[in-house]
Amino acid sequence: MSCCTPSRRTIAAHQAGADARVDMAGYETTGAPERAYFAATRTFVGTDNPQIAADGEGPRRVVTLKAFALEIQPVTNARFAAFVAETGYITEAERFGWSAVFRGLMQDPPPPSETATPWWVKGDGAFWAAPEGPGSAIADRLDHPVVHVSFADARAFAQWCGGRLPSEAEWEHAARGGLDDPRFPWGDTEPDDTQPLCNIWQGNFPHTNTMTDGYFGTSPVTAFAPNGAGLYGMAGNVWEWTADAFRVRSLSRAAKRRNAEARAGNEKVCKGGSFLCHKSYCYRYRIAARTALTADSSASNNGFRIAYDG
Repeated sequence: MSCCTPSRRTIAAHQAGADARVDMAGYETTGAPERAYFAATRTFVGTDNPQIAADGEGPRRVVTLKAFALEIQPVTNARFAAFVAETGYITEAERFGWSAVFRGLMQDPPPPSETATPWWVKGDGAFWAAPEGPGSAIADRLDHPVVHVSFADARAFAQWCGGRLPSEAEWEHAARGGLDDPRFPWGDTEPDDTQPLCNIWQGNFPHTNTMTDGYFGTSPVTAFAPNGAGLYGMAGNVWEWTADAFRVRSLSRAAKRRNAEARAGNEKVCKGGSFLCHKSYCYRYRIAARTALTADSSASNNGFRIAYDG
């Protein structure tokens, strides 16, 4: 089982939900954060020591990158609010009328479903400004990463601010922060239930979160120390969309079937893991880890950050 963001097609068919549009007046907004700059280089993506081979973490392969820049933090609620206020943009979650919500975040969740991932709820009326559905708000989470954004939503924001989504190779190169081949953005030290180094789950998922890191859901984007390149939140907190289509690099029959599914579902690569990850069942907050998500999907734990050509 996985804590990863569920694809929209795996959630129950939509039932009518409330109109959760909100008035953007009164939200304080912020400008773009600083950027970390990376020179053109030959580097690598993936690993020859995959922990979840089915995800296509390997093999390690050499790539050549042009110069690029990456914002030092994920896009926040405050900044996304500025985008919506200026453009009137309506996210896909709003158009669908629902988004996937982690049931532990809801005050009055429906009974658990009999699915492989009963911790996910089809949240009628849930979208970026009402993350747990009607009655929820982001007034106390303006410095948290925006969530419930689809691939198209992230692309629209990027176009508005003059940037783009990073490639998987750019994301991994930036996450290493100048280190040779670390498992995590800070090095090889494993975060655990007593020594949290990023915003992931502590305890017995999904029943008990001891919140040793101080957070049950998302955290402020600068809550944990940056890596060597000055980038915050490259592990945990929220999954981040990349520009790349999902693909498993293998000639096996299983890989060919998986790649055909990914093409049919228009699945994209997301990186970084989220606040729901734990080594015991979803060890995906490593740099080489990855997950696939259909482009129209959105949930409580998926966001993005912006890249720029160098």
